Parts: sequence; C-alpha cells; structure tokens
Amino acid sequence: MTFDMNLVINSFPLLLIGAGVTIQITVLSTAIGFVIGLIVGVARISNLRLLRMLAEVYVEFFRGTPLLVQIFLFYFALPVITGQRIDPFIAAISACGINSGAYVAEIFRAGIQSIDDGQMEAGRSLGMTWLQTMRYIIVPQAFKRVIPPLGNEFIAMLKDSSLVSVIGFEELTRRGQLIIAKTYGSFEIWMSVAVIYLVMTLTISRFVAYLERRCRVHD
Repeated sequence: MTFDMNLVINSFPLLLIGAGVTIQITVLSTAIGFVIGLIVGVARISNLRLLRMLAEVYVEFFRGTPLLVQIFLFYFALPVITGQRIDPFIAAISACGINSGAYVAEIFRAGIQSIDDGQMEAGRSLGMTWLQTMRYIIVPQAFKRVIPPLGNEFIAMLKDSSLVSVIGFEELTRRGQLIIAKTYGSFEIWMSVAVIYLVMTLTISRFVAYLERRCRVHD
C-alpha cells in the first residue's frame, strides 16, 4: 500500500476549513456550557432545595445520556414538537453547549466546595449577601482551581464535536468523509484528520498549562 502525499496536499485546504468550523463549534459550545455550568454549579450548592433538585436533574440527564442521542433529539425530535425545522448549526451548538454545561457545572461545584468555609463566613461578616460573597470572593478563587479541568472539557468537546457530522454538518470529520467519498483515499484522509485534531488538542493543552502557571504566579 502506498501513501498518496499529493492527495493529502490537495485535500489539506478543505480539511483546514473543516477544522475552522470544528473550532467555531467548540468555542461557542463551551462558551454556552461555561455560562450554564457556572449558574447550575452555584445552584447545586444553593440553600434552596427546589433549585438544587432542578440543577441535579439537569446534570444527571445530560451527563447520563450520550451526546449523540442529544444531538438527535435537538435535530430530529424537537422539530416534531415545534413544527419547525432546526438549522444543523443551531442544533449542533445547542446540543453540545447544553451537554457541556452539565460537565462544567460539576467542575464549578467541586471547585467552589474546595474553598475553605471560612471564606464564606468572612464575606458574610462584612455584610455581604450569599450571592455577593459567591461572586466577589468564592468564585474568583474557585476559578483558578478549575482551569485544568475546564481545559480538559474544552479538549473533550473539540473531539466530541465530530459527532455533529451525523446531521450533515460539515466540520472536520464530515469534510474528511466527503473527500473520501470522492477520492477513496481513506487511509490518507483519516490520518490527516487525526493529525489536525492532534495539533489542535496539543495547542490547547499547552495554552491551558500556560494559564495555570500564570495563575500560580499571581497567587
């Protein structure tokens, strides 16, 4: 078996376009997940029982069911309920973002609970409300501790975003499939796709490590 380097070179621009779409999906999804996760993570340790229960149901459902099934629910099942077709991009971002939010919520919950209880007591003794103490004292400290797991979640979402190819969205994996359908160069294209994913994940890992070092310096 020979490795067709010309096929790789000719296909590389199209694969890079797909990689750009993959990064776009990942950034938007994790941004949505970050906002949802922070809110739900705080709700998970709230004094309000109903709020804790709702947050727990959300986390357990989206962590306990496959992302692929959630993508199908958004793209195929939701239009049956609403009567309107959902754009593949919106379905992809929504499913991935809400799924990410469940994992980020647990990351923030663990980070917040790792902060000494005396910090909350100190904030309350200064006249701050529970929310003010969380916002100005607890969460900023917890954020420094959760940078590594948040980085891992970003990398996981980068790889899991390949699942949106099942609804025809042309990110990196789907681009590879389309090129293979035309050229039959399975080995060359899948190796190229794997290398591109590897470069992206290694770059993100190095960036997260840099942020972690910076946070240690400023502690």
